[in-house]
Amino acid sequence: MSPLARIVHAYTPRFAEFAFEPGFTAAVDQHVAELRDRLSPAGPGGTLAPAAPDRDDLTDYALGFLDGLAELDWREPAGHDFAVCRLTAITWLVHRHDLLEPAADHPRER
Repeated sequence: MSPLARIVHAYTPRFAEFAFEPGFTAAVDQHVAELRDRLSPAGPGGTLAPAAPDRDDLTDYALGFLDGLAELDWREPAGHDFAVCRLTAITWLVHRHDLLEPAADHPRER
């Protein structure tokens, strides 16, 4: 399973919290904006809709972030810390822009 797929599998359930945790929703939105700024080329995009991040760039970022969490021996809390917000934001971007690769072991039906 790809790193993005693992993150999406683990953090998609957090989307349900958006309905009753406005602070969490706002924090994730801020993380999404920061990730877009970090992973987008500099300069105006010329459109109101933000461009999708590059899958490989987002994967590289996610791997580095997960490595950093492993070095800190981070464990997911019941609430929302910086890491939960960032991982949920990565998940949101993957869903929003359909960035998961089709599974190699599940070929598409013909």
